[in-house]
Amino acid sequence: MTGCLFCDIAAKELDATIVFESDRVLGFEDINPAAPTHVLVIPKEHIVSAGALDASHAQLLGEIFDSMARFATERGLSGGYRVVANSGPDAGQEVPHLHFHLLGGRAMKWPPG
Repeated sequence: MTGCLFCDIAAKELDATIVFESDRVLGFEDINPAAPTHVLVIPKEHIVSAGALDASHAQLLGEIFDSMARFATERGLSGGYRVVANSGPDAGQEVPHLHFHLLGGRAMKWPPG
């Protein structure tokens, strides 16, 4: 999608520190990390938010979560990690492209915010 920051990163039109990639999923370092490990995980397909998902996205979501679990294992996040997806401006979604924050490397508190 033209004008979408994360679509431009997925198309390699903008630089990002990519930590993993498949045909349909991309993981890259957050430029403003909130934890020692803070990776954004996106589908390369433009999907606006979690609110735009339906049953047709089941396989893609499985691939996203599998990618995150493998990455967390590779990074040694054996104590756990947090996955966050904000949906819409009231939830704090700043980029209108579905993305998951994978955070780890420190103890997390609850509630988060």
